[in-house]
Amino acid sequence: MRQRLLESRRLVVKVGSALVTDNGTGLDLIAIAEWARQIALLRTDGKQVALVSSGAIAAGMQRLGWLKRPHAMHELQAAAAVGQMGLAQTYESCFARHGLKTAQILLTHEDLSDRKRYLNARSTLITLLELGVVPIINENDTVVTDEIKFGDNDTLGALVANLVEADALIILTDQSGLYSADPRRDPTATLISDGRADDTAYEVIAGGAGSNIGTGGMLTKVRAAQRAARSGANTLIASGREPDALLRLLRGEDLGTLLYATASPLAARKQWLADHLQLAGGLLLDDGAVRALQSGKSLLPVGVSGVAGEFERGAVVACRTLSGKEVARGLVNYSSAEARRIAGHASHEIEAILGYLDEEVLIHRDNMVLL
Repeated sequence: MRQRLLESRRLVVKVGSALVTDNGTGLDLIAIAEWARQIALLRTDGKQVALVSSGAIAAGMQRLGWLKRPHAMHELQAAAAVGQMGLAQTYESCFARHGLKTAQILLTHEDLSDRKRYLNARSTLITLLELGVVPIINENDTVVTDEIKFGDNDTLGALVANLVEADALIILTDQSGLYSADPRRDPTATLISDGRADDTAYEVIAGGAGSNIGTGGMLTKVRAAQRAARSGANTLIASGREPDALLRLLRGEDLGTLLYATASPLAARKQWLADHLQLAGGLLLDDGAVRALQSGKSLLPVGVSGVAGEFERGAVVACRTLSGKEVARGLVNYSSAEARRIAGHASHEIEAILGYLDEEVLIHRDNMVLL
């Protein structure tokens, strides 16, 4: 299973507060510079990397001279606002040494539960990755209280992995990985090298809360692995203090814990589409479009003869022949109103008709399953 990591092209790396802030003493410039160096080497190897970084609140606490994490929400938000400035500046300067540009992305769980905002975030992140930019992602703790009270960046890392259809989620922590028991309390505990992400036994042995710097623990990492596996992403949990940890993990070295998905990202997405029972609407295709889909191509608006139902961008819709037989289903890139306007037109006409261009295809082949 670890050898499959060699083929991973798109990665999400999550680093925790204890690592980023050297256990709360301030931003660890040496560690951040080292991760930037490793990510730069991965970029040279053709891999796309998004970095989910904790540490804003902890960094803000240090800048403000606070020794203990406050409980008052307004103080937590103030610390996040102060700390986020230093966090972004540090990452920008460290990656710039390797000729890499960075982008700051602040998300809330609400952004990823609203379909339009989800798709906007997805489009932005994928565009940044394809441009060679390293997105630095964090929860927007300053404006949404729920993300401070209940959120953790392990979960955010898994959601981002789902969002960008990553091959792997790498969680760097201050622990060596998942143990058979809490190694701080049980000297006989052994490191679990690998296992299925959907094995619920790992939840039982994962342990409780982590350090007093962050909000997560090993249990949140196991649950993040379960969530990432739903879209086919494997999860690696390893110590961020190991030399060249990212490079060694991506070479397939037996380091940390691998919780692997049982399906590839593409297969997982297509299985989800096939099982989708509630379809928002449908597209009627001419014979040429049907043949194109069956030969593995994306659906272009020129092949659409009609639009049924009302749906928003990103909805799951049926693709039917003119006689009404469903031949495929997929995630549509335009709303029903937009689809009606561009139906029957060539892709190069979309911008002139709508005044903008989101995608050149109505449904991409990777977001479609044939029936």
